[in-house]
Amino acid sequence: MEYSHEVQHMCVVKKGPNHGPAPIPEEGKWVQAKEIRDISGLTHGVGWCAPQQGACKLTLNVKDGIIQEALIETVGCSGMTHSAAMAAEVLAGKTILEALNTDLVCDAINTAMRELFLQIVYGRTQSAFSEGGLPVGAGLEDLGKGLRSQVGSMYSTNSKGVRYLEMAEGYITRMALDAAGEVIGYEFVHLGKMMEAIKKGVAPADALKQTTGTYGRFAEAAKYIDPRHE
Repeated sequence: MEYSHEVQHMCVVKKGPNHGPAPIPEEGKWVQAKEIRDISGLTHGVGWCAPQQGACKLTLNVKDGIIQEALIETVGCSGMTHSAAMAAEVLAGKTILEALNTDLVCDAINTAMRELFLQIVYGRTQSAFSEGGLPVGAGLEDLGKGLRSQVGSMYSTNSKGVRYLEMAEGYITRMALDAAGEVIGYEFVHLGKMMEAIKKGVAPADALKQTTGTYGRFAEAAKYIDPRHE
């Protein structure tokens, strides 16, 4: 290490206290994180691209500094889905520091990684107070039956009003309107469950019927509309 002339001629003043870093909560323990391998936990990060056309939710399960599980969910940009496929191959097995300094193909995914890194190194994880943390595979629990992301898609215009397209329950097939034309419920198809049924040999028409449900005062509607064609 090279020192400047001024520093070389300074006298030594000894350092007294050395308390180390403040402990952070990690998987039911308080940890003084000094190395990347000291970091463990499951948490999420949300990122966006420069034109803000799309966004990414990134979930990582880190054990002893190594990414053991990655879930990448994207919305709003078709190209971002392909970027997510490549990033998912890249992430597992890397340390979180490596991942932070890896090109994850898409701005939104890179930004999500940055935000997640901040969460996890400051101890703001979902598993901070869970003894032993969460098992590898816990990330899939966010997706539910059929392993589909929770997506909300709504559209509206000033002249024609609102259209519900997709809710957490599923793909919206009909909206229910009362006599005044206001929304009072909707009908949906849980696409994940429907595809699971079809794969098990259920006829598509039967699978559609079995996985169709309603929400709100759907049965009381004065009028039903198809949100995509009416």
